[in-house]
Amino acid sequence: MDKAELAGVLRNARARITPVDVGFAAGPRRQVPGLRREEVAQLAGLSVDYVVRLEQGRGPKPSTQVLGALARALRLSDSDRDLLFRLAGSEPPQAGRVPMLVRSSVLRLLDRMSDLPVMVLSAKSDVLAWNSLAVALLGNFSRWPPAQRNLIWQRFLGVGTGRLRLTPEDDAGSAAGCVGALRTAQARYPGDPDLGRLITELRSNSPRFEELWREGRSGQIRAATKTIHHPTLGPMTLECDALQVPDSDQTVIVYSAAPGTPEATALDLLRVTGTQQFSG
Repeated sequence: MDKAELAGVLRNARARITPVDVGFAAGPRRQVPGLRREEVAQLAGLSVDYVVRLEQGRGPKPSTQVLGALARALRLSDSDRDLLFRLAGSEPPQAGRVPMLVRSSVLRLLDRMSDLPVMVLSAKSDVLAWNSLAVALLGNFSRWPPAQRNLIWQRFLGVGTGRLRLTPEDDAGSAAGCVGALRTAQARYPGDPDLGRLITELRSNSPRFEELWREGRSGQIRAATKTIHHPTLGPMTLECDALQVPDSDQTVIVYSAAPGTPEATALDLLRVTGTQQFSG
């Protein structure tokens, strides 16, 4: 482990990211370029003290889970992620694992799509990246611990569907689709330990998930019309498109509304007001 080089890589990566890149409000009183250490810690699900010690070259050897969380929080490229792992004395992620790093080209796409809520999901429905309008619409994903930053985990063991409102028929179909998507992911990545742990936890702690799992059906995330109940703006029925990124087996989720509709006006208001008021 090269603590000094690792510290420099972490500091430089933090300085390259703007708060808006990861859905934080910029605020008028920032005194440092890029993100604050507190924000990196929140995105990665680590303590601020741990991030400080790593950046000062005096932290213990990070686990591969911590390194992966830091790579995602800091939006590292494949090569920079591999460098991070090697400086920490670990081998980079191996083939056969669910890809958890979002390509820089996809992140640029999110940055350009500033007028629509957008997020990126892994093959097992981890929320890997999002823009500020997704925070304004759906809430702040960084408040979930990284191990629980997964839509299927939240669906069955956490806050459920969150701001999403479903009819009983839609709820049944959506739940079956979530379970089927995980079964599809398991078939593609049978040796991924994190995926295995997620499925085991869901089967052990959610009777509904276990019942659906035993049905043995596969599935995938599909386009749909969804109703979001915003705490300030009320219900919004939006079109939700799922765009596949084949090379990385990830999905870009985009929410939109037809021009001239009340939902389009509500999205305009979210864009103007930003995340400071609507990020709860």
